[in-house]
Amino acid sequence: MQTDFTPEQLADPATAAANGIIRNCVHCGFCTATCPTYLLQGDELDSPRGRIYLIKDMLEKGGTPATAAVTHVDRCLSCLSCMTTCPSDVNYMHLVDTARAHIEAKFRRPWPDRALRKMLSMVLPRRGLFRLSLRLSGLVRPFAGLFPGRLKAMLAMAPGALPVAGWAENPGVFAASGPRLKRVALHAGCVQPVLRPSVDEATIRLLNRQGVEVVIAPAQGCCGALDHHMGKTGKAAAFAKANILAWEHEIDGAGLDAIIITASGCGTVIKDYAHLLASEPAWEARARRICVLAVDVSEFLAGLPPLPSVIAPGLAIAYHSACSLQHGQSIRTQPKQLLQQAGFAVRDVPEGHICCGSAGTYSILQPDLSQRLKARKLGNIARTGAAIVASGNIGCMTYLAGGAITTVHTAELLDWASGGPRPPGI
Repeated sequence: MQTDFTPEQLADPATAAANGIIRNCVHCGFCTATCPTYLLQGDELDSPRGRIYLIKDMLEKGGTPATAAVTHVDRCLSCLSCMTTCPSDVNYMHLVDTARAHIEAKFRRPWPDRALRKMLSMVLPRRGLFRLSLRLSGLVRPFAGLFPGRLKAMLAMAPGALPVAGWAENPGVFAASGPRLKRVALHAGCVQPVLRPSVDEATIRLLNRQGVEVVIAPAQGCCGALDHHMGKTGKAAAFAKANILAWEHEIDGAGLDAIIITASGCGTVIKDYAHLLASEPAWEARARRICVLAVDVSEFLAGLPPLPSVIAPGLAIAYHSACSLQHGQSIRTQPKQLLQQAGFAVRDVPEGHICCGSAGTYSILQPDLSQRLKARKLGNIARTGAAIVASGNIGCMTYLAGGAITTVHTAELLDWASGGPRPPGI
């Protein structure tokens, strides 16, 4: 795609990088076949190719972005299915992140939108505030139908009851069972320990059985993804730096063989910390050290000998491949193979490459499109005939839970199969 940036504009590293990405696009349109919003809307501007045109025009003109451009960029889920499909290796992830940062800096949203985004940025990354907000939301939830669109969607997603804080939520070292073969850090994150503490507990038990010592480092926390995808790159970078410092302390101390991530939405961002901090060369170099060690839990377990299964084989499991795992990290086969080795009958969800509509804060900021994608995904899950859905991302698990299906994390099932407790809801 031809661009027309000025030499002055190209002196900015972010604009120069965006220029290179845009010019890689050859207008082929393969991305439209797998873009969820294009499938729903049928609007070229709600496809990756259409958004690339809008972003190109927005960045070339500079100044205040057009409202239409903001609308269509906002509708992007960042599912990254287009990157899996693209034959030209267009790095749409970095381009749309640049566009969101530009919009955040240059565009003044209506005050209700600003207030909601500020609230999400303040509450979600902080476990204490998030837990308190969910408890308060639970009281109001019966009256969700009386609230307008976005607030209604947010209240409807609040769980009826919260699990008690888990033992894996706080910093600590969890010793391997028997001789220590490896030592890893576990990224505890912000949302998952509140909504589903059993995921990290299952992961620790599972790794300990494999001879892996697990440490949850003090001062590590939110990965920064929630702010990053709202264009708040400064806040996202601050979270990234805090995590880098926490993990560096462990690397330089007793050492680390890996940094384990159990929420794939976090993993996609953590593995990209070097790009997030590219404008600060010293931090970029430190981030690269972290990126090399960062792995999804399924990646790490796939490199270890399988544990013998202690449960009856053949339980049907529908595997929902989170977008951040299959498209963001190109991890597609390992989770299913691990579940099959553990004795589960794994069934693929039709249209498995299409997003469920959760996408971080998307289900709150774009409730109509999100709900349509959710209904489509639940229909496809029903076609598998399985009542249990496994996934590797807390956002998908929470969004799809309820009704006739139970959602569980892959690590919870593997822990159960190798001697751990039955996962909640099964």
